[in-house]
Amino acid sequence: MSKYEPLWNYLKENKKENYKLTYEEIKNILGFEINHSFLNYKKELKEYGYEVGKIYMKEKTIIFNKI
Repeated sequence: MSKYEPLWNYLKENKKENYKLTYEEIKNILGFEINHSFLNYKKELKEYGYEVGKIYMKEKTIIFNKI
């Protein structure tokens, strides 16, 4: 099980076309802050029907898109 699976399941269960989540919202879903390892794990998201669209470091948000 991936440490990011709670986030992937959140996206899949809510079935939105697009998400824009803040780092803080992601922390609330996961129970921990994301770090650079997120970049290695984001490829798993395709198995859940989503992909990372864009990461905004300055805004501290991530866009997720349904594929």
